[in-house]
Amino acid sequence: MHHKKKNQLGEGDSVQKEELLHLHMLMIHIKKYYEGVTSEEIETDRYNSLEISPVHIHKDKKAHKDALLTLGDEIVTHIHGHRLPVVNYSSESASAKVAAEH
Repeated sequence: MHHKKKNQLGEGDSVQKEELLHLHMLMIHIKKYYEGVTSEEIETDRYNSLEISPVHIHKDKKAHKDALLTLGDEIVTHIHGHRLPVVNYSSESASAKVAAEH
């Protein structure tokens, strides 16, 4: 009898839980960066109602996927609702700011 190890993917799995946790955290950073650059708060009522964050590693993969997609949808909806001027992106200042957060 052959048993899959815990960290092996099944045929239908395309993203591992650890990767979802990283993407979830990245989406939180994107939200915070956008809010910092624009001084606008992105309303995330649907995301908040899920009561999950990237540090909730005990939550299952589906919960993190739902949270990631919900948060992404709320960010995009906010941006589309605010016809903003082009934001001048400076990779040097962004890299320094992200590095300072870690």
